[in-house]
Amino acid sequence: MLRRLEQHVAVLRACRLCPAMQSAPVTGAAVVSQVMLVGQAPGDKEPALQRPFAWTAGKAMFKWFQSACGVDEAVFRSRVYMTAVCRCFPGKKPRGGDRVPNPGEITNCSRWLQAEMTLLKPALVIPVGKLAIAQFMPYSGLEAHVGQTVPCTYADHTFDAIPLPHPSGASPWPRVEPGKTLLHTAMQLIAAHPAWRHQTTSV
Repeated sequence: MLRRLEQHVAVLRACRLCPAMQSAPVTGAAVVSQVMLVGQAPGDKEPALQRPFAWTAGKAMFKWFQSACGVDEAVFRSRVYMTAVCRCFPGKKPRGGDRVPNPGEITNCSRWLQAEMTLLKPALVIPVGKLAIAQFMPYSGLEAHVGQTVPCTYADHTFDAIPLPHPSGASPWPRVEPGKTLLHTAMQLIAAHPAWRHQTTSV
């Protein structure tokens, strides 16, 4: 399976389907894992650093996992398959902030996520942020999803999803109530999930 996943990542990195995207694809390492983290899209720093969640938002997110699960960034990247709704930096909006990928770009990139789901068959998926959550369930707001374990089916594969808010410093949601408590609950659910425990404690 590792060889097939490595081949998948190599082909993915060569993708140039979306002309409005501002970078080549960014994706995590080829980690065979029962746990998949799904982000939204890389920011402007990730293409140069060639790894997802490599900048400020990533630092915040990895602090969540270190605090709640006892897993640092290096261990996380070596044990969890990191993917995203869109793999290329979408560019900036005219008035600041990153552009949200359009439906066509999301559809184009979904082929990669579907292939990864079919190949890895994860038992636990951690969607991070609104765009990621909405790929797996009808989105009803962070308060409706964060702090819940939700059975989901995607690409004919069934798994548990434990949604997280996006760790961007632009959003205060994870730092104020009820977001702070719901985030804590979600992290505890991840830490206790059998797939997480297997993936992060096995050699």
